[in-house]
Amino acid sequence: MSTVKEKLEDLKRREEKAKQMGGEAQIEAQHKKGKLTARERIDLLFDEGTFREIDMFVRHRCSNFGMEKVDIASDGVVTGHGLVDGRVVFAYAQDFTARAGSLGEMHAQKICKVMDLALKAGKPVVGLNDSGGARIQEGIDALNGYGNIFFRNSRASGVIPQISAIMGPCAGGAVYSPAMTDFVFMVKNSSFMFITGPDVIRAVTGEETTQEELGGAMTHNTRSGNAHFACEDDPHCIEEIKILLSYLPSCNMEDAPIVQSNDSKDRICYDLDSIIPDNPKFGYDIKDVIVSTMDKDSFYEVHEHYAANIVVGFARLNGRSVGIIANQPLVLAGCLDINASDKAARFIRTCDAFNIPLVSFVDVPGYLPGTDQEWAGIIRHGAKLLWVYSEATVPKMTVVTRKNYGGSYIAMSSRHLGADMVLAWPTSEIAVMGAQGAANIIYRKDISAAEDQQAKRLEKIKEYEDLFSNPYIAAERGYVDAVIMPSDTRIRLIDALEAMAGKSELVPPKKHGNVPL
Repeated sequence: MSTVKEKLEDLKRREEKAKQMGGEAQIEAQHKKGKLTARERIDLLFDEGTFREIDMFVRHRCSNFGMEKVDIASDGVVTGHGLVDGRVVFAYAQDFTARAGSLGEMHAQKICKVMDLALKAGKPVVGLNDSGGARIQEGIDALNGYGNIFFRNSRASGVIPQISAIMGPCAGGAVYSPAMTDFVFMVKNSSFMFITGPDVIRAVTGEETTQEELGGAMTHNTRSGNAHFACEDDPHCIEEIKILLSYLPSCNMEDAPIVQSNDSKDRICYDLDSIIPDNPKFGYDIKDVIVSTMDKDSFYEVHEHYAANIVVGFARLNGRSVGIIANQPLVLAGCLDINASDKAARFIRTCDAFNIPLVSFVDVPGYLPGTDQEWAGIIRHGAKLLWVYSEATVPKMTVVTRKNYGGSYIAMSSRHLGADMVLAWPTSEIAVMGAQGAANIIYRKDISAAEDQQAKRLEKIKEYEDLFSNPYIAAERGYVDAVIMPSDTRIRLIDALEAMAGKSELVPPKKHGNVPL
């Protein structure tokens, strides 16, 4: 019979063996790829000494294909909880050194357990994905494991923040869990996501491609929009996750942490009084407006490389987290298209789910015209923006900086979709359409009858501009709450946010709406 001391030493030996993961050779191979191990990533994520591992000794139960003789440390995934900047977070990290981090029955069960605990505790869950995919030897049990994870992703959505980091391969069914989470990080040159790899594509379609081209970090950040962030390496990725968490509450029943700001709430943004070009055809960088009005160094852009005609991200106003949605005049003149509508709609819903107020900066000439957009469903995709702004019950503040025409005027958090405070700069042009198009329609006969049609057209355009290309008609109707000096924007936004901080809005009881997906 073992003594107490022997039992304690046995525990230490078992722990040490589990911490060796796939062994020195596999760890060295991981490092040669420029990748950290699962445990190194966990150590970077959590405050020093706070991570508490669970299910370290879980083993697979597969006896097919000689698997009963195969020992997989911690069954290829490290799970547990700890503190990130002093706040409780749950996490799992797949261990590529242990049988390529392949997912089997018990591997999935460990992930499901940590997700269940996070949901019950009302705390964020971070998944660090680095896996060769389903453990083929376990067959349907592996598929069952994926299904159980997807089910929990859905149930936890909108209740706790779910963050995925792709830090290696993520293929086949494995890609759907990250796609169902709130934010996806990828690491350049070492991570990729795809449903079918280059070899299968070549065999089926004859198309030649590479893993990086097909599903690398920049592919998913620029072309598909499946990833929100592209990071330089593993440490950078972990650091970015920690920054993102600082803007989010632990769950939907809480507000995001308030951070002490060293930026005066009464700061006047003098640079904004001259940021709008005199020529309406010229652009300017809307990010300069965002950075000027928000707390210094607080703007954290999301989906930076995708659908750049709209900018979304988090920032702070007098220490409070806010979600930013802003048209970018430098790209497609700030027009709304399919990708921009999808990008903004998803971000707005995320903010609303986690009680983060919305600030919209508007300079939008309309929805992007063209057969490509129409045939690809701009009506349905554009309607998402109308839907989510209407659905959102968090405080909604809108600042119109310049153009604000037609349907896009309504879509960009107008008073009609429930905006709580609509501010407009004197440079605003709030109308059904631009002056040129409007004059050509309204004054068609006058222009056609004129001896000098070009001069008459210019005269009528000027007449329309004087009447309607301004914010004052909208202000007269109460659709704009105040026309303000651009330099006062920060002060007015902070005042509006503090006034609406306790906003409560009742919605009709229903199971859920039928969003135009």
